[in-house]
Amino acid sequence: MTNDRTAAVHGSFAASLVVALGIGVSVVAWPARAVASQALAQKYACVACHQATAKVVGPSWKDIGARYGEGKGTAAQLAASIKAGSSGKWGAMPMPPQTQIPDADVQSLAQWVLDGAK
Repeated sequence: MTNDRTAAVHGSFAASLVVALGIGVSVVAWPARAVASQALAQKYACVACHQATAKVVGPSWKDIGARYGEGKGTAAQLAASIKAGSSGKWGAMPMPPQTQIPDADVQSLAQWVLDGAK
């Protein structure tokens, strides 16, 4: 009986450890996948309308970060806005939906902008 109970406890611990390590690996791997850069913004032609500090067609990365960063919004909310497009948030010029950008890249771009586009 003790061996069965010990085996169950050890099995439960081992399963918990595997889950914890899996989460740990996921957390460690996530930043590497989620890092966006100017190169990603260029890849999807975001820079045609947005620049670091100057308004071009759309607002600058700095202005977007100021409006939605520091807890005012989340990367998921900004990513949804990028994906769906918008109208009237920054003036008369609408932002067309960016449905061609993969969700992971949109999320990365949104986080990059909220982190100061650095």
